[in-house]
Amino acid sequence: MSDDVEWVDEEAGPVVRPYALTGGRTSTSSAAFDLLSMVVATGSAVSASSHLGSEHRRLLGLMRRTRPIVEIASDVGLPIGVIKVLLGDLLDQGLILVRSPLPAATSPAESLLKEVISGLRAL
Repeated sequence: MSDDVEWVDEEAGPVVRPYALTGGRTSTSSAAFDLLSMVVATGSAVSASSHLGSEHRRLLGLMRRTRPIVEIASDVGLPIGVIKVLLGDLLDQGLILVRSPLPAATSPAESLLKEVISGLRAL
């Protein structure tokens, strides 16, 4: 049978449990993944020696444009932990790029806020 066949029972749902898609792995070799990390396929050709399953190929198809990991997980319908492991496999093979989310803006200094309040009161 082909790896591309999706194992789904119409009444019961997926026959293969999510942890089976990762080979039982729960962590990745990279800590680069945050829920808001942006990922995109590099467009590199998949080598014949790579052992990509149907879910890996499915993820690559979804990442033709830059998207956050949380959105991909939602579209695929798999737990975020499974998505992170599968994306880690793709990252290790150089098939995707990951960009960390921008850090949140820091709060303005208290002295600046006091100056703004003073300026507003002066009006």
